[in-house]
Amino acid sequence: MPELVVTALLAPSRLTLKLLRACMWSLVFSAALVAAAFYGCIALTHVLCRPRRGCCGRPRHTAPVCLSDPELGEHCFLTLKSSGLRLHYVSAGRGNGPLMLFLHGFPENWFSWRYQLREFQSRFHVVAVDLRGYGCSDAPKDVDSYTVDLLTADIQDVILGLGYSKCILVSHDWGALIAWNFSIYYPSLVERMVVVSAAPMSVYQEYAVRHIGQLFRSNYVFLFQLPWLPEKLLSMSDFQILKSTLSHRKRGIPRLSPDELEAFLYDFTQPGGLTGPLNYYRNIFRNFPLEPQELATPTLLLWGEKDPYFEQGLVGAIGRRFVPGRLEAHTLPGAGHWIPQSHPKEMHQHMWAFLQDLLH
Repeated sequence: MPELVVTALLAPSRLTLKLLRACMWSLVFSAALVAAAFYGCIALTHVLCRPRRGCCGRPRHTAPVCLSDPELGEHCFLTLKSSGLRLHYVSAGRGNGPLMLFLHGFPENWFSWRYQLREFQSRFHVVAVDLRGYGCSDAPKDVDSYTVDLLTADIQDVILGLGYSKCILVSHDWGALIAWNFSIYYPSLVERMVVVSAAPMSVYQEYAVRHIGQLFRSNYVFLFQLPWLPEKLLSMSDFQILKSTLSHRKRGIPRLSPDELEAFLYDFTQPGGLTGPLNYYRNIFRNFPLEPQELATPTLLLWGEKDPYFEQGLVGAIGRRFVPGRLEAHTLPGAGHWIPQSHPKEMHQHMWAFLQDLLH
């Protein structure tokens, strides 16, 4: 068929897609302005209630002692083959079994896996990374350095760079978004997957379009589309919004000690420490609309009954994308979003049972 004819036939579809994307971006930035006003009021309230803290965050000069706890593992660095970036990771149990690789979420770092590092190092080589832009890992400044494709390639480089051909991939929140994508494009490198509190991007996209309540739960995503303002709002009153997110009595991490809270805040308080993590969100609409994809990697999915950020309906939506028999899903009663830290015992029980056949 002549190229001119093919171009003419595809023109309506291309125009429709361009109009759809233009409409999507107009809605996104409209929502971003509303979210900015909402979070601006919250940040200003924090400043007025705690005037001594001022409008700016206080950089921490000394890392909390808990970040260097030797029981959690050895601190190492790995240079990635694809990008040349250097990632920080904590490693324990090398030689004890298969690689178990942990990917954290926002606003966290490798330390969010402290309970799992202790639990599984006797039977696995456990490795918890600081994703690019976080902690001691390299943090490119430009937004384009944080696309899902690049973040996914980082995980491939980590697995191969550590000398393995496959792993058990354990992930939460943003780390889980990367893990879902990784399991689709690099299935041979994932033997099993444990996912906590996150859906594949295509599932989330389809679900959120049909369930407006999910968009309200994820309103912060729209704020993070804006340049520089989110960094400013999150740092006001000595990073009070982040403190509240992590330590809130109902929505935060239960029994989080002041030292553990500082373990998460420390790197965010450094100059430019928030920009890399927020750039993840600034790429989240880049490939809209996403094509539905079949999921086939054997996966344990853990969800919190009271997760304030993600509706329970997402669990069923995820299940409908899976090859039958490949997904084991559990909703934990009373649990919120931070299951690896709030309900480690229940998580460990499900993981040991899920991985039992790999230990013989």
